[in-house]
Amino acid sequence: MSTHAPALARHRVLRFWPIAFGIAFGAFVAYDLASGADLAPVLTASGLVYLGAAALQRPRAAWPVFWLSFVVIGAANFTPWEDAPTWVLLGIAAAFALYGLVRGLIRPFEVLPLQSLAMVLFGGAAVAVLLIGGDVAAYLVAAGLLGHAAWDAWHHRTGRVVVRSMAEFCLFLDVIAAVAMIAVTVNG
Repeated sequence: MSTHAPALARHRVLRFWPIAFGIAFGAFVAYDLASGADLAPVLTASGLVYLGAAALQRPRAAWPVFWLSFVVIGAANFTPWEDAPTWVLLGIAAAFALYGLVRGLIRPFEVLPLQSLAMVLFGGAAVAVLLIGGDVAAYLVAAGLLGHAAWDAWHHRTGRVVVRSMAEFCLFLDVIAAVAMIAVTVNG
């Protein structure tokens, strides 16, 4: 056995952890899905993570913003308001956007302005999911997550706004959650 084998194995684990974590988290999110509204907070959080990193001008901030959104979704689910996670995440997104604007982060366009526009689209789709309900909402949230997966791929390729590990993680999470939403809707 080569003396380099443990280092190679460690390198492979470190290289692929975002993908493995994205698959595992996607399975966690997909577990026990019932309707499109179940994933509206996930769609909102997907835009929030990128907007937060852009507003803070720190690609590595994407991970703490992700964990913040995870805690908010978990905590808000203990409230009597069914749609609370989505609305709280939208409020946090508005605060990040305002913070970025106060700091004068209007250039380059692909950072705060583009991430704000994406947050409006993903957040708007999440709100529409809450208002519409039914199968249409399920397909809308799935389309939104697949759209965000494309967003993840573009950011991974360009290396902008968020660290690549977040883009990889989100790509797999988004695709798995979207496919699960479609499967639940078709089989429901």
